[in-house]
Amino acid sequence: MGALTGLLLSLSSPAAHSDSGDVPPRGSAYMGIGVLAHDGRAVGADAPPTVPRASQTEGVDVASYQGDVNWSGLWGDGIKWAYTKATEGTSYTNPYFTQQYNGPYNVGMIRGAYHFATPDTGGGAAQADYFLAHGGGWSKDGKTLPGVLDIEWNPYGDACYGKSTSGMVSWIRDFVNRYKSRTGRDAVIYTATSWWAQCTGNNSGFGANPLWIARYASTAGTLPSGWSVYTMWQYTSAGKSVGDHDRFNGALDRLKVFATG
Repeated sequence: MGALTGLLLSLSSPAAHSDSGDVPPRGSAYMGIGVLAHDGRAVGADAPPTVPRASQTEGVDVASYQGDVNWSGLWGDGIKWAYTKATEGTSYTNPYFTQQYNGPYNVGMIRGAYHFATPDTGGGAAQADYFLAHGGGWSKDGKTLPGVLDIEWNPYGDACYGKSTSGMVSWIRDFVNRYKSRTGRDAVIYTATSWWAQCTGNNSGFGANPLWIARYASTAGTLPSGWSVYTMWQYTSAGKSVGDHDRFNGALDRLKVFATG
């Protein structure tokens, strides 16, 4: 754990990405890696949410970092939904995807998949196509959530992946438009308010896409421009054994409606 924390803290500025020798290998990114690096706190050192758990539905997100997950144990702890990293860029697929995607479904959870965006390695539409080809689809079965675009600080280099704010907006637009054209669902956008301001110029044009806000604190805080409410909130990064913890902004019946579309 100490080594991971040291790695994350070393990624707190663009200079650290390019000048240090401890940049993580391509494909190893996970939801919140850039948030942790820029937040500067240790994994798991987060305040509990002030919103009562009874009014929101608890979930987790996982990636290859977690390996095989004890889904029955998480179900017993009250976890009702889960997202699994499927892809990154146009070349990486999660080697644990099958266990991490089918496992929650088999124990009764509502599950979905996410794509870690790397706008410096390929276009938005191409990355949406790659995501859809490797587990990122959606089905109207009431137990599958729409796909997520994880767009956050670049753990491998420049925070905004070398894009201007207009270039980043165009890239995101290409991804979400392609995803919707092929699935009929609006992709969820996972991001942090400060990254959105820095790298899109706080663009307000994506309000149709459900927001998954990342903020490791007792409240979700100020949301990016274009959103007045969040659909999901990643409120802590709990470490390797259990994945990150999240809340769906509603009771379980509303989560089922969201999954069904």
